Amino acid sequence: MESKLSNEIPPKSTKDHTKCPMRYPLSGLQRECYKTKSGKTLSDKQWAIYDYVRTIPCGKVTTYKSIADALGFGSARSVGGAMRNNPFAPYVPCHRVIASNLFIGGFYGEWGIELSKKSASSGKRLSNRDTVPCQKKMRMLKDEGVKFSKDGYLVDKEHLWNGN
Repeated sequence: MESKLSNEIPPKSTKDHTKCPMRYPLSGLQRECYKTKSGKTLSDKQWAIYDYVRTIPCGKVTTYKSIADALGFGSARSVGGAMRNNPFAPYVPCHRVIASNLFIGGFYGEWGIELSKKSASSGKRLSNRDTVPCQKKMRMLKDEGVKFSKDGYLVDKEHLWNGN
């Protein structure tokens, strides 16, 4: 049985990407008034997903499906949609959410570890390290002590978190 969140301490050599300055609305009034950069409000389900994802400890990952199951609503795809549009990254650590088959999953709306046509044709100038969004996700997780194989699968299931 895994320990409780408060007892889970990542190794000292890791970098916790959630330790960053971020204004995250906690009260109902703050959430009602919150608008994304594009002017949209967030649904109660999105807030519930972001609140849950905030509890994933450094050095752990969980799956889109596990989040949907834990919250009791939606689907893995709806959780993926919320992660894709996460306005609070990395404070809300969407990089700690992977596919049910333990594949790295998506990041910045891109899926997989190969350079997508969308990224290649976006016209944005990215550094060589960031041209493949899921490679960046893998690096962030490696910084936190979670490793993936070259083909994008979780190496050690000990890093899988079930919400307890």
